[in-house]
Amino acid sequence: MISILIPTYNFNTLPLVQELHNQILLENIEFEIIVQDDASPVNENTEINSKINQLKNCRFERNETNLGRGQNRNALVAKAQYDWILLMDCDMFPKSKNFIKIYLKSISKKDKQAVFGGIIYFDEKPKDNEVLRWVFGKNREEIPLKKRLTNPYHYTLISNILVQKKWVMAHPFDNNIYNYGYEDVVLILGFKSNNIPIHHIENPAFHLNLETSSVFLEKSHCSLENLKHIIDKKIIEPNDTALIKMYAKLEKLKLVKTTAFLFKILKKYFIKNLLSKNPSIFIFDVYRLGYFCQLNSR
Repeated sequence: MISILIPTYNFNTLPLVQELHNQILLENIEFEIIVQDDASPVNENTEINSKINQLKNCRFERNETNLGRGQNRNALVAKAQYDWILLMDCDMFPKSKNFIKIYLKSISKKDKQAVFGGIIYFDEKPKDNEVLRWVFGKNREEIPLKKRLTNPYHYTLISNILVQKKWVMAHPFDNNIYNYGYEDVVLILGFKSNNIPIHHIENPAFHLNLETSSVFLEKSHCSLENLKHIIDKKIIEPNDTALIKMYAKLEKLKLVKTTAFLFKILKKYFIKNLLSKNPSIFIFDVYRLGYFCQLNSR
């Protein structure tokens, strides 16, 4: 009935798999759990993850070469043997002991095509050098159900989503998206343009892995480079994200190069704030817009 698919890269995924496995065994349904490592270096996590193979209907596999985030997910989806797939990032963990039960109940009616349970973060502030990722997550990813319902496509992430396999096969992840960021955009926009509804419920998973602020800032560069690629391929429309809306306005006013110039001058001041123990989400938004203008001014 359900294939649980977890892409990973050099991460201990065993606790997540054990929790999902314990829950799904109680439901007495057909299932499989596949964890696929995207050719990360062999280390202690490889040995730990290999224990997944000891669990019923579970397997840990490693790619021989690095496929990238989009292609790795597509490869996982292609392997799935059941009609419903639960896509989870390796650094997620269910909040509820009834996580699987809640998802199963949500698809008991035949009209469901995709169900998103939400993402949450711990309320406790992390270490000083990890605050940026936490601030971003609390402000931009941990969205209450009531707000998510106002714009289901906009507030959907692929870190914790149950969806019919046929729709992901029909609207796959972009294989050209290799690094972090916006790999979910193509999938969600495909759903939106083809009127495939996404049902939102209260069934969140915690995002556990908070990288350092400097690493997250570098990842944001990768995500914006991915976004440029998506726009260049005309996959995304100017009104699909807040950043692109603002960029389109600057472009219309012929202010992209000016913004890029100002960004170059102010960049070090932005970074000082973003790497501090009290980073501003507003400054992060301005930084990302400036960096994106710089990318498009080269």
